[in-house]
Amino acid sequence: MFDIALYQPEIPPNTGNIMRLCANTGCRLHLIHPLGFSLDEKQVRRAGMDYRDLAVVQEHASFAAFSVAMQGRRVFALSTKVNRTYTQTAFEPGDVVLFGPETRGLPEALLLSLPNELKLRVPMLADSRSLNLSNTVAVVVYEMLRQHDFPELR
Repeated sequence: MFDIALYQPEIPPNTGNIMRLCANTGCRLHLIHPLGFSLDEKQVRRAGMDYRDLAVVQEHASFAAFSVAMQGRRVFALSTKVNRTYTQTAFEPGDVVLFGPETRGLPEALLLSLPNELKLRVPMLADSRSLNLSNTVAVVVYEMLRQHDFPELR
């Protein structure tokens, strides 16, 4: 129903946790290379546990390749540098939510290429740098699912 995309993720346990989240919610996961680790790393396996085989994961060689694959779909970008919150959006089946790497977020050029209504943030205290990536993904995924009365979840 919904897709999650990680742009150049760097921390294996975050990606493993997000795989597990996707396996349990029916979301598809897109990994945009280069990755900061191997998917075979012990930390990814540990965090994803036995859910890795249950998650639908698609890898993309580059952001350009990802963009071609997502053509015609709404791709929302999450950033701490924008004003619109994720709760101000009516998500639709087929929407994709894009998250940046843990240490630097999405590149400014990528954010500038998107219309403002496709750029979202999760509210935090003013002096906060950022939330953990896997926590942020979970917050947004559950809002998307809540808006549709948690389809197929029990």
